[in-house]
Formats: sequence, structure tokens, C-alpha cells
Amino acid sequence: MGQSLVKNYIHIVFSTKHRKPLIFQPVEAELHSYLGGICNNLGCQVIRVGGYTDHIHILCMLSKKITLVKLLEELKSHSSRWIKTKGNMYANFYWQDGYGAFSVNPSEVEVVTNYIANQKEHHCKKTFQDEYKAFLKKYEVEYDERYVWD
Repeated sequence: MGQSLVKNYIHIVFSTKHRKPLIFQPVEAELHSYLGGICNNLGCQVIRVGGYTDHIHILCMLSKKITLVKLLEELKSHSSRWIKTKGNMYANFYWQDGYGAFSVNPSEVEVVTNYIANQKEHHCKKTFQDEYKAFLKKYEVEYDERYVWD
């Protein structure tokens, strides 16, 4: 086979350090755009970026030219530096060390896109911790809760 053909949809989730609620308007929309731009610049076509005050969701197509860990390194480091330029209230802004990344079936892309779009409504009923544990359960990810949160 002469070509390398890849189409991997990835749903990425990560939070602010200690889940501090630091993501509000007007920086929220700018942050989402900034994260989407990083994905696109790395060849990871962004489909949707969203989140809530303490975490981010990104649905993108993982490029065949970059590893997942490199994508997350670029997303977190560049966006953390960028947000600190937005004012003194972000001087101590950090992302959590870890992340969740889940493959998405192409038939479920619209479902995940809508889920990300409705984060504010969703989090009126469920905390980030409960949401994240539900993802881990759905995707049958084994974990030790002592090391999930930071």
C-alpha cells in the first residue's frame, strides 16, 4: 500500500490546575479559538472546542504527523502562556498535569459535538469530576482516583 490513510477523531478533556474556575468571558471564547488554532496549525483539524469554567473539551482529528502527547503538550503550554498575557487574574493560571483522550466513532461525531456545545447547561447538573469519571467508565479506563486529580 503506497499511502498512509488516517482518520482518527479524538475527544480531549483537561482541566485547570485544582479545577479552579478561571475560564470566563471574554477570555473564554478567545481561549477556545486559540486552542482550535493550535490544533489546526498542527494538522489536527478542529471540529469543536468548548468547556466550562474549570475545564476544556476538544474534538479534533488527530494528524498522522503528530503524537497525541505532543498535541497535548503544545495545547497546554502555548495556551497557558497566552492566557497569562490576558491580565493579572491569570498570573497563576495552570492546566492540570494529566488529560483524558477518547477515540470517537465517526457516527458519534455529531453527538460529541453537541455535547461539547452544551457544556454550560450540562454543568448545571454535574460537576467536572463526575463528568470525567463517567467518561472513564464509558470507555472502560482503569484508574486510581488518588492520581486522577491535581
